[in-house]
Amino acid sequence: MTNFSDMLSKAKAMQDKMKEAQDQIKKIEVEGKAGGNLVTVILTGDYELKKITISEEAKKESYEIINDLIIAAYNNAKENMKKKSAEELAKVTGGLNFPSDFKLPF
Repeated sequence: MTNFSDMLSKAKAMQDKMKEAQDQIKKIEVEGKAGGNLVTVILTGDYELKKITISEEAKKESYEIINDLIIAAYNNAKENMKKKSAEELAKVTGGLNFPSDFKLPF
């Protein structure tokens, strides 16, 4: 029975580390850019858009182009956040590829 108890305590420790990593990820902010820095966005670890910066040069463009640049910058930031989240989780899991919302069953 000690092996099972040991396994449970290790699983609990891993769960605590995952929770800590998820809390750390929520504090991260990443930047996404589009159009050669015409539009920049800041995205939080919760994938919430925090800030959009549109350059003066971009403001001369049509609505449709600005809209596309904002979407592209957001998508760039989202990819950057996925990479950053994976790096943070890898520190905790020793390189195991758990999804960021992974929950242990207890």
